Amino acid sequence: MIYKLFLRPFLFRISPEKAHYLTFDLLKLAIGHAFGRFFATCLYSFSNQKLKKQLFGLTFENPVGLAAGLDKNATHFNELSCLGFGFIEIGTLTPKPQPGNDKPRLFRLPKDNALINRMGFNNIGVDEAVIKLKNRKTNTILGGNIGKNKLTSNEDAIKDYEYCFLALFDVVDYFVVNVSSPNTPNLRDLQDKEPLTHLLNHLQNINNAKLKRKPILLKIAPDLTNSQLDDIIEIVSVTKIDGIIATNTTLAREPLNYSKKFIEQIGMGGLSGKPLSKRSTEVIAYLKTTSKNAFPVIGVGGIHSVKDAMEKLDAGADLLQLYTGFVYEGPSLIKKINKAILLRK
Repeated sequence: MIYKLFLRPFLFRISPEKAHYLTFDLLKLAIGHAFGRFFATCLYSFSNQKLKKQLFGLTFENPVGLAAGLDKNATHFNELSCLGFGFIEIGTLTPKPQPGNDKPRLFRLPKDNALINRMGFNNIGVDEAVIKLKNRKTNTILGGNIGKNKLTSNEDAIKDYEYCFLALFDVVDYFVVNVSSPNTPNLRDLQDKEPLTHLLNHLQNINNAKLKRKPILLKIAPDLTNSQLDDIIEIVSVTKIDGIIATNTTLAREPLNYSKKFIEQIGMGGLSGKPLSKRSTEVIAYLKTTSKNAFPVIGVGGIHSVKDAMEKLDAGADLLQLYTGFVYEGPSLIKKINKAILLRK
């Protein structure tokens, strides 16, 4: 309530990217000390043994997590963990630092509770992020979302994913292979059956050679056809990865409550938020039904309310992630969803 009544109106008066960094500054100021952490935990966290979920050999305190993209550089996961998340995903990280695409590259669509972004994997590089992750002060489960540098060809992409995997191995609890962002040229070509199978098998071979392996998940686009989703199901079976995150942002633009001209002026980028809700839920349901519940799925895309969350769970999602819904609704949404899940138990 505090967020939606006071903070969001102020933040929405400035550019989305500036608001993003200002929010992090405010978060650090408010929760960067013991009293602030205690207050935030009391205000937003909601714990109950019945909310705990065991997947991939990990125990999640609750099923509501933060999707990748918000804490790209692993700079604020300690503070974010005080807001009630059951897990936090950092990244997407690449081997080398990169600035991302030219600004402006993040746009609000308030009439649709949506965002369009073409950030382009802007990040400080995996090695710098590892230094920050070593300063971990939270027991909240952390995932590492990994990608390739823009200038790395698809033929050499496997080297970038391997580098990030090895760099992060000791400081995260699970991995997410991101080949579905629409904002790195040709990245989505890696979703094709042959290169994706090769990439995941390579990471699994490295993973299985470790003393104790880490879960590997694949994040997929909502724009895949049913035939392509069938391929994804087969790839999971062949490579024996641990699960799927469904879904990333979409290239679709219909229907939106803005003129076609206005949307065209924004230009390229992935659409997230409420307009993605239906499609991401459809993808979850298709994967779960067609595979006969063969693997876990983390549902993300358009969760702005308890109802949205329940629809994802009813479709078969094992865990949930927020991003745009968190931006629009604030941290109270996490607690509301967890309370509603508990009532179902």
